[in-house]
Amino acid sequence: MTKVLPAEQAIGVFDSGVGGLTVLKAMRELMPAEDLLYLGDTARLPYGTKSPRSILNYAGQAAAHLQRRQIKLLVVACNTASAVALEHLRESLAPLPVIGVVEPGAIAAVSKNPAGRHLVLATEATVSLGAYGNAIRGLDASAKVSELACELLVALAEEGWTHGSVAESIIQKYLEPQLGLPAAERPQSLILGCTHFPLLRDAIVAVAGTDVAIVDSARTTAAAVEGFMADRQLARAQHDGSVKLLATDGARRFARVGGAFLETSLSANDIELVDL
Repeated sequence: MTKVLPAEQAIGVFDSGVGGLTVLKAMRELMPAEDLLYLGDTARLPYGTKSPRSILNYAGQAAAHLQRRQIKLLVVACNTASAVALEHLRESLAPLPVIGVVEPGAIAAVSKNPAGRHLVLATEATVSLGAYGNAIRGLDASAKVSELACELLVALAEEGWTHGSVAESIIQKYLEPQLGLPAAERPQSLILGCTHFPLLRDAIVAVAGTDVAIVDSARTTAAAVEGFMADRQLARAQHDGSVKLLATDGARRFARVGGAFLETSLSANDIELVDL
């Protein structure tokens, strides 16, 4: 058997559903030579309604499945799993490198606005965990962080209602209290703390204006992965990278919604169903 060199191995990515495909898409655009292996644990989504113990268990099973497929790096493209299970995964999977979505977003926010005012847009689960606030304040004690649960934005993204009056009116409803504050108190950056939300970036900018910095967790995570692999000499060059999609249930829905996220046409036959 021909041994696969580390740089030739795929990058593994997992999420509880399809949201992490925004991270996959950003990675594909930034690193087209890399083979990408994505697992959506759709049979057990959403992770945010589960106990920390269950999240640790589910994340560990998803990560172990990808590790068995000989990946060179694991990306936890799920905010809830990043908040709850990242350190556990780093310890249990060592020496396999593991990168989550929270830390890159926090670093980017602090870099854009040191000692700034940050508003995290996320799901109720991520807000309740306070992961972004803790990460940002850990990097910049002078930062002011607010976190806002925007649950309806997930549904908008999955239904494809990401532009126009419907999306903008709902975003306006969520952001109105913050945008109505005096100028000295308004957020200077908006952190898209859910992997669904990059699809709504244009609508968010239309409501919030161009004076507010948008921190896209998908792009920042992709950039963190690229930088890490360059430092560790794990990047693959001169190769036509591939994408393989795995799910634990609902191949047809995964293909329909996932195709919209990736801006490509998918069928159920493009999705490999796996048991964890």
